[in-house]
Amino acid sequence: MTNIRLCYQTVEFGKIDIHLCTLRNKQEFHDPEGTAEELGISSAAWPIFGIVWPSSLVLAHHIYNYDIGSKRVLEIGCGIALSSLLLNKLHVDITATDYHPEVKTFLDRNSELNGDALIPYERTGWADNNDSLGRFDVIIGSDLLYEDEHIGLLSDFIQEHSNPKCEVIIVDPGRGRKNKFAKQLLKLGYTSSYSKPGNSDYLDNDFKGYILEFVRAE
Repeated sequence: MTNIRLCYQTVEFGKIDIHLCTLRNKQEFHDPEGTAEELGISSAAWPIFGIVWPSSLVLAHHIYNYDIGSKRVLEIGCGIALSSLLLNKLHVDITATDYHPEVKTFLDRNSELNGDALIPYERTGWADNNDSLGRFDVIIGSDLLYEDEHIGLLSDFIQEHSNPKCEVIIVDPGRGRKNKFAKQLLKLGYTSSYSKPGNSDYLDNDFKGYILEFVRAE
């Protein structure tokens, strides 16, 4: 990590502060042993995990006002894992996962930065089929549908890790794939609803995407 530039910031949720160590910008890159390259992560895509994106802010603010209770939660493609860190602060049963090899380093660092226990984490791809994550009551994620192929991969991954009764919350910035994704989850027994953030004063620009919520009864 010595060859990349970092920055620190604090995101406020009511009276809760979540402190983050992130990459300084989207130009950072550090893969001296080619670990990310072997996983198919290009130098241009390498820093994407380490930035706080608008969709992740929308998801975290939405989750902050969500009644999770004792449900088991999984964040998919967590990146810098703002929502996971917030839920961890709220003592929710949260597990995080991502494909990028550096995510765990930042996740552990930020958990410690916030004075909280380390978050259970597993590095896995949606098509790997060899993880030990188990099944969850709530599955969350932000800005996951980059390519058309991700629609099927993500829906299959959700099916593999969801309990019969499950809620799925995905924040999509408007990449044009939400309807196709909703059709896939409809086949899996989910009902869907879309909404805009109730308040987005924490964003620098208007949010053009949607909060996608899916519910499957037992």
